[in-house]
Amino acid sequence: MNDRLSRQVDFILELDRLKNILRQTTLADGSRFENSAEHSWHLALMANLLGEHGPDDLDIAKTTRMLLVHDVVEIDAGDTFCYDAEASVGKFEREELAAERIFGLLSDDLAAECLELWHEFEERSTPEARFANAVDRFQPMLLNIATEGGSWRRHGIRREQVEKRLAPIGEGSPRLWEYTQQLLDDADQKGWFGSAPTDRSQPKNSTD
Repeated sequence: MNDRLSRQVDFILELDRLKNILRQTTLADGSRFENSAEHSWHLALMANLLGEHGPDDLDIAKTTRMLLVHDVVEIDAGDTFCYDAEASVGKFEREELAAERIFGLLSDDLAAECLELWHEFEERSTPEARFANAVDRFQPMLLNIATEGGSWRRHGIRREQVEKRLAPIGEGSPRLWEYTQQLLDDADQKGWFGSAPTDRSQPKNSTD
């Protein structure tokens, strides 16, 4: 048991590195870039709050665990900007290697559980995984809306690109997808897509 606990503590300390991985979205007040640990916490809380808009008999506890581990791989692989096609080449392979190393810090049973949750999320193979993915796409959209286009305007991202990226929301929650469309319509009317970038500042450890 002492070895098991030691491995759990090593894993917990390794997770602290996720706080250093910066994403392309800023906080809602625009003051700084969000980090991946904050993102995961936000998603876990959102899943619990928004679970009523998910599929019937949704296992919220499992969904929460999935969201808490889904971005752990970024400790090794970094955060790949979703609209950067070049950086996305080989993304899954890089992240799978990271998952095996990082979850491998745990005892075999816990490592297998975390790795299974990570694969389930990536494959969107269950109602929980599809809802988790819906929340994962919904949250950065909300931050971009709150910052009047945020990373969309910074990188000149068009609405059709955003809609393609957000499409899995509809698989996990038709209600959230309907709401997403309303928000995108409003953003479009306000000119928050595809604008010429005015602020090209980047997270220092961003991969794009």
